Amino acid sequence: MTTLGSAQTAPIDNPRQARGLALAKSKAKAFRPIAGNSYLVPSATTAGNSGYVVDLVAGTCTCPDFETSGVACKHQWALRYLTQEQELPDGSVVTEVRQTYSQNWPAYNRAQCEEKERVQILLKGLCDGIQQPSQGLGRPRTPLADVVYGAALKVYGTMSGRRSTTDLRECEAKGFVDHAASYNTLFRYVESPALLPLLTLLVEESAAPLRAIEQHFAVDGTGFSTNTYSRWFDHKYGKETRVKIWIKAHAMIGVKTNIVTAVRVTEGNVNDSPQLVPLLASTVANDFNVAELSADKAYLSNDNLMAIESVGAAPYIPFKSNSQPTGESEAWRRLYHLFELHREVFLEHYHRRSNVESTFSAIKRKFGGSVRSKLPAAQFNEVLLKCLCHNLSTLVHSIHELGIEPRFWLPRANGGAR
Repeated sequence: MTTLGSAQTAPIDNPRQARGLALAKSKAKAFRPIAGNSYLVPSATTAGNSGYVVDLVAGTCTCPDFETSGVACKHQWALRYLTQEQELPDGSVVTEVRQTYSQNWPAYNRAQCEEKERVQILLKGLCDGIQQPSQGLGRPRTPLADVVYGAALKVYGTMSGRRSTTDLRECEAKGFVDHAASYNTLFRYVESPALLPLLTLLVEESAAPLRAIEQHFAVDGTGFSTNTYSRWFDHKYGKETRVKIWIKAHAMIGVKTNIVTAVRVTEGNVNDSPQLVPLLASTVANDFNVAELSADKAYLSNDNLMAIESVGAAPYIPFKSNSQPTGESEAWRRLYHLFELHREVFLEHYHRRSNVESTFSAIKRKFGGSVRSKLPAAQFNEVLLKCLCHNLSTLVHSIHELGIEPRFWLPRANGGAR
C-alpha cells in the first residue's frame, strides 16, 4: 500500500475527485475531527483556519458547491482519501493518514525525568500556605501541612501508606516536612470530612500559576469506582442484591494545559448540570479570565448559559434534538442561532471539550481509576488528592514547555487573599 504523499496517480475523469485528491495531499495536516462523523475540511483557496464541515455518513458538506449541485464535492472526496482506503486509477491504494501533533520532545523528556523531585518541591511550597489549627491541652499534634504533604505523596506514588513511609522519610531528610507522619496518622486525617474544603482549596491554588495561560475551559464529570457495595434484599426474586458504589468528580479544566481549575466530588448519582455554576464561580474567583466554556448536552440549561455569559465568556454547549429556538433567555437564543446557522464555527470551538476527557484519562492512568479508602469522606478526599497530584505534574511540564515559574498563595488581582 502507498500513502497519499507517495501515490503516483493517473488522470482522474471526475474533476471534483481530482481536486479532492489534490486537497488531501496539500492540506492533510489541517483536517480536524469535530464530533461523531463530522470533520472540518480546510478550504482549498482560503488561508487560515477556514473550512467546511463534512459528514461522510450523511454525505453532506457545508460548501456552496454541494449545496448547489447536491453531488459529492472535492471536500468529501478529500476526506474519503484520508479516512478510507481508496483505489486510485493506477491501481495503487491510499490508506488513512493519521493526524500528528508536534511535541517538544526535549522539554517533555526533561519534565518526565525530573517530575518526582519537582513535584516534591512544588508540594512543599503549596503546603507552606496551610495554617496550623490552634490547639489547647493534650499531646502535640502532627502539623497539618506535614499530614497533607504525606497524604498527597502517598497518592502520587500509588502505593499503600506503609510502603510510602520510605519516600516520606526521604522528604523529611530533604527538609520538605518537619515530621514524617506515620501511616496511621495519614489514614486518620484523610478519613475526616474536615479535610475536604482544604483539599478543594489546594487543588484550586495549584492551578493558579497558569492564570495567564488558560482562557478556554471545559467542564465534565467522571466516576471513580470504590471497593464498597450497596446491599439490599430483593423480595421479588428472594435473594440479596448488591451494586458497587461509585463517586463522581466534577471538574473544570483549562484546555491548553489540562490543568484542573476547580473540582467538586459527589456521590455517583448526582446530576452534572447543577455543578457548572459553582465550578465556574471558583475558577473566576481564582482570577482566571474565562473567554469560553465548552460542555456536553448534559449541561444545557438557561441558568448555565446565563451564568457563563455573566462572566463575559462564550458558551459552547450543543442543543438536544427536542430543543426549541425560543428559550427563556437571550443567551439561549444567541447560542441556538450559532448552533443552527453557523454549525462549523460552533463545532470547532465545542471540540475543545475533548480535552477534559483527556484530563480524566491522564488522572486515572497515572493515579488509578479507583479509590482504596472505605469510608465516604476518605474516598472523596482521595479523589481530590488525585486531582492535586495531576495539577502538580502538569505544572512540572509547564515549567519546561512554557517557561513558567510557579508561585503559590499570591494576592488576587481584586485585592483578596488566598
